[in-house]
Amino acid sequence: MACNFCGRVLSVRISGKKLVFLDLVQDDRVLQVICSFGSVAASGDLAPFRTFSHLVRRGDIVSVVGNPIGKDTGPLSIKATALPQILSPALPLLPTVLGDRETRIRNRHVDLLVNKNVADTLRVRSHIIQYVREFLLRDDFLEVQTPIMVGIANGAAARPFTTAATEFLDKKLALRIAPEIWLKRLVLGGFDRVFEIGPAFRNEGLDATHNPEFTTCEFYKSYADLEDLMQMTEDMISGLADHVNSLRDGPLKTLPAIDARLLSTPFRRIEFIPAVEAGWREMLPDLAAQDATEKVLALFEKHGLHVPASPTLPHLLDKLSTIYIEPRCQQPTYIIHHPACMAPLSKSFRDSATNQMVSARAELFIQQKEIANMYEEENSPFEQRQKFVQQTLLKDEESDAEVDESYLEALEWGLPPTGGWGCGIDRICMLLSGSTRISDVLAFGSLRNVVNLGNRVEKESENTEG
Repeated sequence: MACNFCGRVLSVRISGKKLVFLDLVQDDRVLQVICSFGSVAASGDLAPFRTFSHLVRRGDIVSVVGNPIGKDTGPLSIKATALPQILSPALPLLPTVLGDRETRIRNRHVDLLVNKNVADTLRVRSHIIQYVREFLLRDDFLEVQTPIMVGIANGAAARPFTTAATEFLDKKLALRIAPEIWLKRLVLGGFDRVFEIGPAFRNEGLDATHNPEFTTCEFYKSYADLEDLMQMTEDMISGLADHVNSLRDGPLKTLPAIDARLLSTPFRRIEFIPAVEAGWREMLPDLAAQDATEKVLALFEKHGLHVPASPTLPHLLDKLSTIYIEPRCQQPTYIIHHPACMAPLSKSFRDSATNQMVSARAELFIQQKEIANMYEEENSPFEQRQKFVQQTLLKDEESDAEVDESYLEALEWGLPPTGGWGCGIDRICMLLSGSTRISDVLAFGSLRNVVNLGNRVEKESENTEG
């Protein structure tokens, strides 16, 4: 029985005057079309056949009516029973090689057509997101959507993008930097297990591993502690690595092999304060004291360390982690029990070994990059108020950190003991696809690529109008 097939032409091979072979691709599947004059000519007139064979080119979209032939296990071939129809010609000839990075960035659609590994990276991203979603749904989580445009951008220590709305001219709005506060409000409302996969925005640096617009997954689970969160993380990451490996053996053969260490559990653990103190052979001062920032700055000067542009206490401590801890995190490693000032939304306690106030928090690092962040949520409105106030005292001049009175009021209704977890989907996609740039795992690259593409379109439009 004749069937209809459509696809993009990958190659055209003409064999004499009466035989043409086409390779078509649709949905990443390639099939061969055998088009012979004897099978497609209705009138015996050779002219239409010759016209088609000279017109059809690599990149054209065509429709073919024909019969499948060949073995069930081999590549699919179609013997055309009518002359194929060109549905949409590609005016530029689709290249067979596209290697120059700038050309690829400016023509992402062509890059995806020519370089299968680029397209496979986006396909594996879809598989990763679907796996994470199903992992949580199997654990009875509810997927939700929370506001992206907000009045107060909170949930992380970061600078937001600000904007305004015609309905609220006297009110500054912001794009969210994290959905955390909204998700915890849902837990307060009786949804004990919630998660969201969606965009977040931070008006900060842009480099190989950071983009101002990125995708996160956050979940909140009532009655889960830090140990529960770390166990869930290990199950998810090792399962993801195994799943992506199976895709590599199937349709996504261009993907690199997965590091076997990602499948090996349990993950290593490093205590933050002891690791820093061992690294620079210096005891940290009392980090809860009012003069902690000055004392840590003095130690930076003593050891000749570069001071961050914004030398707040959390930034200084984060810098110490970058120097003394993260280089040790090539294989999957949890950095645990950060100083309390680094996690104002986390529960905290006095560590008996260091006599410092630390958070019930863990960060997962793989190949020296942060993959996930998790902690036991602060559920006391009184403790949370103190931490918000302390955060405003430690903020830099460009930070918008402020006390969220609305959230504190919500906490008064009683937040169950809750474990919160967040990961950068883009980072996980980089890790499991073998990508070295975050732009490689985004459909149209980084913000710089997107902005430059828009500027190029505007300039071309101006030139055309001129």
